[in-house]
Amino acid sequence: MSSPINPGRVAGLLYVLTSAVGFFAMGYVPDKIIVHANAAATASNLAAHETLFRIGIAGELISQAAFIFVALALYNLLKGVNHRQASLMVTLIVVSIPIAFVNELNSIAALVLVRGADFLSIFEKPQRDALAMFFLNLHFHGLVVDEIFWGLWLFPLALLVYRSRFLPRFLGVWLALAGFAWVILSLTGVLSPQNYNKVFTYSQPATVGELAFMVWLIIRGAKPPAADATASSAAAA
Repeated sequence: MSSPINPGRVAGLLYVLTSAVGFFAMGYVPDKIIVHANAAATASNLAAHETLFRIGIAGELISQAAFIFVALALYNLLKGVNHRQASLMVTLIVVSIPIAFVNELNSIAALVLVRGADFLSIFEKPQRDALAMFFLNLHFHGLVVDEIFWGLWLFPLALLVYRSRFLPRFLGVWLALAGFAWVILSLTGVLSPQNYNKVFTYSQPATVGELAFMVWLIIRGAKPPAADATASSAAAA
Protein backbone atom coordinates (compact mmCIF):
# COMPACT_ATOMS: atom_id res chain seq x y z
CA MET A 1 0.00 0.00 0.00
CA SER A 2 1.47 3.35 -1.05
CA SER A 3 2.03 6.12 1.48
CA PRO A 4 -0.34 9.11 1.24
CA ILE A 5 2.52 11.44 2.20
CA ASN A 6 3.93 13.32 -0.77
CA PRO A 7 7.42 14.65 0.04
CA GLY A 8 7.03 17.49 -2.45
CA ARG A 9 3.85 18.74 -0.80
CA VAL A 10 5.46 18.51 2.65
CA ALA A 11 8.42 20.61 1.46
CA GLY A 12 6.12 23.08 -0.29
CA LEU A 13 3.88 23.53 2.73
CA LEU A 14 6.83 24.14 5.05
CA TYR A 15 8.33 26.55 2.51
CA VAL A 16 5.09 28.56 2.27
CA LEU A 17 4.50 28.72 6.03
CA THR A 18 8.02 29.87 6.87
CA SER A 19 8.02 32.37 3.99
CA ALA A 20 4.68 33.81 5.11
CA VAL A 21 5.97 34.36 8.65
CA GLY A 22 9.17 35.86 7.27
CA PHE A 23 7.26 38.23 4.98
CA PHE A 24 5.18 39.39 7.93
CA ALA A 25 8.28 39.99 10.06
CA MET A 26 10.49 41.58 7.39
CA GLY A 27 7.88 43.30 5.25
CA TYR A 28 4.63 44.10 7.02
CA VAL A 29 6.03 45.08 10.44
CA PRO A 30 8.74 47.49 9.21
CA ASP A 31 6.22 49.17 6.88
CA LYS A 32 3.99 49.84 9.89
CA ILE A 33 6.80 51.13 12.11
CA ILE A 34 9.54 52.82 10.13
CA VAL A 35 9.13 56.31 8.70
CA HIS A 36 12.17 56.85 6.51
CA ALA A 37 14.34 59.86 7.39
CA ASN A 38 12.18 60.63 10.43
CA ALA A 39 13.63 59.24 13.65
CA ALA A 40 11.06 60.88 15.93
CA ALA A 41 8.06 59.52 14.03
CA THR A 42 9.66 56.07 13.83
CA ALA A 43 10.33 56.04 17.59
CA SER A 44 6.76 57.14 18.24
CA ASN A 45 5.40 54.33 16.06
CA LEU A 46 7.67 51.81 17.75
CA ALA A 47 6.50 52.89 21.21
CA ALA A 48 2.86 52.81 20.13
CA HIS A 49 3.15 49.39 18.45
CA GLU A 50 5.68 47.70 20.71
CA THR A 51 3.76 44.41 20.78
CA LEU A 52 3.63 44.26 16.97
CA PHE A 53 7.36 45.01 16.82
CA ARG A 54 8.13 42.25 19.33
CA ILE A 55 5.94 39.81 17.37
CA GLY A 56 7.94 40.78 14.28
CA ILE A 57 11.21 39.95 16.04
CA ALA A 58 9.80 36.63 17.24
CA GLY A 59 8.44 35.91 13.76
CA GLU A 60 11.84 36.49 12.20
CA LEU A 61 13.51 34.13 14.69
CA ILE A 62 10.83 31.47 14.19
CA SER A 63 10.92 31.68 10.40
CA GLN A 64 14.70 31.41 10.31
CA ALA A 65 14.78 28.43 12.67
CA ALA A 66 11.92 26.75 10.80
CA PHE A 67 13.74 27.16 7.49
CA ILE A 68 16.16 24.48 8.67
CA PHE A 69 13.26 22.04 8.31
CA VAL A 70 12.51 23.42 4.85
CA ALA A 71 16.11 22.70 3.93
CA LEU A 72 15.86 19.15 5.27
CA ALA A 73 12.57 18.55 3.44
CA LEU A 74 14.05 19.75 0.15
CA TYR A 75 17.17 17.68 0.80
CA ASN A 76 15.04 14.59 1.36
CA LEU A 77 13.18 15.31 -1.88
CA LEU A 78 16.22 15.97 -4.07
CA LYS A 79 19.16 14.08 -2.55
CA GLY A 80 18.71 11.27 -5.06
CA VAL A 81 19.38 13.68 -7.94
CA ASN A 82 22.82 14.68 -6.64
CA HIS A 83 23.84 14.18 -3.03
CA ARG A 84 26.71 16.69 -3.12
CA GLN A 85 24.59 19.49 -4.57
CA ALA A 86 21.78 18.76 -2.11
CA SER A 87 24.29 18.95 0.76
CA LEU A 88 25.65 22.25 -0.58
CA MET A 89 22.10 23.63 -0.70
CA VAL A 90 21.53 22.77 2.96
CA THR A 91 24.93 24.17 3.98
CA LEU A 92 24.26 27.54 2.34
CA ILE A 93 20.88 27.76 4.08
CA VAL A 94 22.35 26.86 7.47
CA VAL A 95 25.15 29.45 7.10
CA SER A 96 22.61 32.23 6.55
CA ILE A 97 20.59 31.54 9.70
CA PRO A 98 23.11 32.67 12.39
CA ILE A 99 23.54 35.94 10.48
CA ALA A 100 19.79 36.56 10.70
CA PHE A 101 19.68 35.65 14.39
CA VAL A 102 22.52 38.01 15.32
CA ASN A 103 20.95 40.72 13.17
CA GLU A 104 17.80 40.70 15.33
CA LEU A 105 19.89 42.16 18.14
CA ASN A 106 19.75 45.43 16.20
CA SER A 107 15.95 45.43 16.43
CA ILE A 108 16.11 44.65 20.14
CA ALA A 109 18.60 47.49 20.64
CA ALA A 110 16.22 49.91 18.90
CA LEU A 111 13.39 48.80 21.18
CA VAL A 112 15.52 49.26 24.32
CA LEU A 113 16.43 52.79 23.24
CA VAL A 114 12.83 53.78 22.56
CA ARG A 115 11.64 52.42 25.89
CA GLY A 116 14.21 54.69 27.58
CA ALA A 117 15.51 52.55 30.43
CA ASP A 118 17.02 54.35 33.44
CA PHE A 119 20.60 53.71 32.35
CA LEU A 120 19.85 55.65 29.13
CA SER A 121 18.87 58.82 30.99
CA ILE A 122 22.20 60.36 30.00
CA PHE A 123 20.82 60.63 26.46
CA GLU A 124 18.13 63.13 25.50
CA LYS A 125 15.05 61.75 23.75
CA PRO A 126 16.06 63.05 20.29
CA GLN A 127 19.41 61.32 20.74
CA ARG A 128 17.74 58.05 21.74
CA ASP A 129 15.40 58.33 18.77
CA ALA A 130 18.33 58.89 16.42
CA LEU A 131 20.18 55.90 17.88
CA ALA A 132 17.07 53.73 17.55
CA MET A 133 16.82 54.73 13.88
CA PHE A 134 20.50 53.88 13.49
CA PHE A 135 19.95 50.35 14.79
CA LEU A 136 16.87 49.87 12.60
CA ASN A 137 18.95 50.93 9.60
CA LEU A 138 21.69 48.56 10.72
CA HIS A 139 19.11 45.78 10.88
CA PHE A 140 18.12 46.50 7.28
CA HIS A 141 21.75 46.32 6.18
CA GLY A 142 22.09 43.04 8.07
CA LEU A 143 19.30 41.68 5.89
CA VAL A 144 21.13 43.00 2.83
CA VAL A 145 24.21 41.00 3.87
CA ASP A 146 22.09 37.88 4.38
CA GLU A 147 20.45 38.29 0.97
CA ILE A 148 23.58 37.01 -0.73
CA PHE A 149 22.95 33.62 0.91
CA TRP A 150 19.25 33.83 0.04
CA GLY A 151 20.49 33.83 -3.54
CA LEU A 152 23.41 31.40 -3.32
CA TRP A 153 21.38 28.48 -1.94
CA LEU A 154 18.99 28.77 -4.89
CA PHE A 155 21.73 27.85 -7.38
CA PRO A 156 22.18 24.23 -6.22
CA LEU A 157 18.40 23.99 -5.75
CA ALA A 158 17.86 25.23 -9.32
CA LEU A 159 20.34 22.69 -10.69
CA LEU A 160 18.72 19.87 -8.71
CA VAL A 161 15.24 20.81 -9.94
CA TYR A 162 16.46 21.13 -13.54
CA ARG A 163 18.09 17.68 -13.45
CA SER A 164 15.44 15.95 -11.38
CA ARG A 165 13.15 14.79 -14.25
CA PHE A 166 10.21 14.75 -11.80
CA LEU A 167 9.97 18.56 -11.60
CA PRO A 168 9.56 20.90 -14.60
CA ARG A 169 12.80 22.34 -15.93
CA PHE A 170 11.37 25.85 -16.26
CA LEU A 171 11.18 25.98 -12.45
CA GLY A 172 14.89 25.24 -12.28
CA VAL A 173 15.64 28.09 -14.68
CA TRP A 174 13.35 30.46 -12.77
CA LEU A 175 14.99 29.54 -9.46
CA ALA A 176 18.42 30.26 -10.95
CA LEU A 177 17.19 33.69 -12.05
CA ALA A 178 15.88 34.26 -8.51
CA GLY A 179 19.30 33.34 -7.15
CA PHE A 180 20.99 35.88 -9.43
CA ALA A 181 18.40 38.50 -8.43
CA TRP A 182 19.06 38.09 -4.69
CA VAL A 183 22.84 38.16 -5.13
CA ILE A 184 22.65 41.28 -7.31
CA LEU A 185 20.27 42.90 -4.83
CA SER A 186 22.64 42.18 -1.94
CA LEU A 187 25.63 43.59 -3.81
CA THR A 188 23.61 46.65 -4.81
CA GLY A 189 22.79 47.29 -1.15
CA VAL A 190 26.53 47.27 -0.37
CA LEU A 191 27.95 49.01 -3.45
CA SER A 192 25.16 51.36 -4.48
CA PRO A 193 22.56 51.60 -1.69
CA GLN A 194 20.82 54.58 -3.28
CA ASN A 195 19.72 52.27 -6.12
CA TYR A 196 18.58 49.42 -3.87
CA ASN A 197 14.84 50.14 -4.07
CA LYS A 198 14.97 50.48 -7.86
CA VAL A 199 16.83 47.18 -8.26
CA PHE A 200 14.44 45.53 -5.80
CA THR A 201 11.48 46.56 -7.96
CA TYR A 202 13.10 45.35 -11.19
CA SER A 203 14.09 42.03 -9.60
CA GLN A 204 10.58 41.02 -8.55
CA PRO A 205 9.73 38.98 -11.70
CA ALA A 206 12.82 36.86 -11.04
CA THR A 207 12.32 36.41 -7.29
CA VAL A 208 8.74 35.26 -7.91
CA GLY A 209 10.38 32.04 -9.10
CA GLU A 210 10.50 30.89 -5.48
CA LEU A 211 6.77 31.47 -5.13
CA ALA A 212 6.11 29.53 -8.35
CA PHE A 213 8.18 26.65 -6.97
CA MET A 214 6.22 26.65 -3.70
CA VAL A 215 2.87 26.71 -5.49
CA TRP A 216 3.90 23.86 -7.80
CA LEU A 217 4.99 21.70 -4.87
CA ILE A 218 1.76 22.30 -2.96
CA ILE A 219 -0.60 21.78 -5.91
CA ARG A 220 1.20 19.10 -7.91
CA GLY A 221 3.54 17.66 -5.31
CA ALA A 222 6.66 15.70 -6.23
CA LYS A 223 8.04 12.25 -5.60
CA PRO A 224 11.52 11.04 -6.53
CA PRO A 225 11.48 8.07 -8.94
CA ALA A 226 12.95 5.80 -6.26
CA ALA A 227 10.06 6.64 -3.93
CA ASP A 228 7.55 5.95 -6.70
CA ALA A 229 9.22 2.62 -7.50
CA THR A 230 9.21 1.60 -3.82
CA ALA A 231 5.55 2.54 -3.48
CA SER A 232 4.65 0.53 -6.60
CA SER A 233 6.53 -2.52 -5.32
CA ALA A 234 4.78 -2.29 -1.96
CA ALA A 235 1.40 -2.00 -3.66
CA ALA A 236 2.11 -5.02 -5.88
CA ALA A 237 3.12 -7.09 -2.88
